[in-house]
Amino acid sequence: MSLGGASERSVPATKIEITVSCRNLLDLDTFSKSDPMVVLYTQSQASQEWREFGRTEVIDNTLNPDFVRKFVLDYFFEEKQKLRFDVYNVDSKTNISKPKDFLGQAFLALGEVIGGQGSRVERPLTGVPGKKCGTILLTAEELSNCRDIATMQLCANKLDKKDFFGKSDPFLVFYRSNEDGTFTICHKTEVVKNTLNPVWQPFSIPVRALCNGDYDRTVKIDVYDWDRNGSHDFIGEFTTSYRELSKAQNQFTVYEVLNPRKKCKKKKYVNSGTVTLLSFSVDSEFTFVDYIKGGTQLNFTVAIDFTASNGNPLQPTSLHYMSPYQLSAYAMALKAVGEIIQDYDSDKLFPAYGFGAKLPPEGRISHQFPLNNNDEDPNCVGIEGVLESYFQSLRTVQLYGPTYFAPVINQVARTAAKISDGSQYYVLLIITDGVISDMTQTKEAIVSVSLRRRAWQGGVGSAPVTAMEELDGDEVRVSSRGRYAERDIVQFVPFRDYVDRSGNQVLSMARLAKDVLAEIPEQLLSYMRTRDIQPRPPPPANSSPTPAPEQP
Repeated sequence: MSLGGASERSVPATKIEITVSCRNLLDLDTFSKSDPMVVLYTQSQASQEWREFGRTEVIDNTLNPDFVRKFVLDYFFEEKQKLRFDVYNVDSKTNISKPKDFLGQAFLALGEVIGGQGSRVERPLTGVPGKKCGTILLTAEELSNCRDIATMQLCANKLDKKDFFGKSDPFLVFYRSNEDGTFTICHKTEVVKNTLNPVWQPFSIPVRALCNGDYDRTVKIDVYDWDRNGSHDFIGEFTTSYRELSKAQNQFTVYEVLNPRKKCKKKKYVNSGTVTLLSFSVDSEFTFVDYIKGGTQLNFTVAIDFTASNGNPLQPTSLHYMSPYQLSAYAMALKAVGEIIQDYDSDKLFPAYGFGAKLPPEGRISHQFPLNNNDEDPNCVGIEGVLESYFQSLRTVQLYGPTYFAPVINQVARTAAKISDGSQYYVLLIITDGVISDMTQTKEAIVSVSLRRRAWQGGVGSAPVTAMEELDGDEVRVSSRGRYAERDIVQFVPFRDYVDRSGNQVLSMARLAKDVLAEIPEQLLSYMRTRDIQPRPPPPANSSPTPAPEQP
């Protein structure tokens, strides 16, 4: 699991093009209308600094500009990508740093734009005391080449023999090149045993994973001989590009496999074999953004562990400890994850439960109680409402036990079962110390949810994690009574890995949220594919942004 910051990001989910318009801007020019321009700033997660990303053109003499120049941003669903739009009145004699030319600004996250109805949002501009600054309108469009999936098949001929008693067990490793000249692994083929002339199975890979949208970027392919002990022998390498691969759709393309060390040592060295591209095709698939734009909501539910194994909330060692100076560890985790996912839920109503506590007044043990103390309606308003209910529960219930996950999983599954048209995708975040008492029942619940093709996702923990990792289906699918989960629907991250020694809680919680949420887009797509649900067309644009005609 990567704990890297923004500099170690994986390939973005996609690229998003933002179109900007403004309405009813302040009029600063004496003899004409303002000449507006918008400057976009992005915020670094590590330093919290705002950096200029780009500028629109200047449009003369209007208070209702529709800018042609667009902003193209890498989109990471699992991160809070904060944006700031500053609007200025610009003419040839002024510098935009002068306060008198400032027309207003708006702060929001990229997820808010994508999660808005039809991936459109309108926000008031603020920042000029005592003045109404008008509004800014933002529309998000996914770049079309980001939905392309490449499918290819390769074979090799006369590869170098590496095994003493056999031939070779070859496999290929694909790398995309990065801006800084480094390479990132993006695909491994299967191993074909005991042959110097392997034919690998066809495989599919998103084009963005292969080249990140740059068709001429170098793609490096290494050829290895597999060894049981993991010390795979390097046979050789060759380079290509997406554009070169795509030209081979109607013809075989042969690449020489070269080993630089052999080339240097042996004068008569020709190559270490050849690799042939047998077939290459490109298809478009529906994307995560297609579903969100078509109105699919991420229905976010929280379940918090109130068992005694978490420690006394009055002690600093407890995950529930609320010091006067900062939120508890659980509250920070909830806030970090919730603030990202809430952008994709239009009503901002979040069911929130606790489990493993004794409830007042009679001391009944509950494994699924609403944090807001309302059995009829467990919804809290916004992430702040969830936090408020969590703090209230912490003051009134008694931490007890044991730790049962199954009741709350089954509760969310029952709710999810009522909606099967793809308009809702249910995400359950379980925040726990990792101790689990009903492993058998929990596995049964997860497998049942998966086989019914409902959606679910969880959780964050801190104790010994072998049991929790057993529920995370990355390596082996969860099984119960001979049945296997149809899809990997659990993501578990150990909380302790995110305790930042430098004390930067904001950054460590951003890393935690990133890893908790990383698999959701692909899981949603998997859910929709298995049910053959296509995204709905986005709703038509509202007519309200159209301005009244300006007076000359």
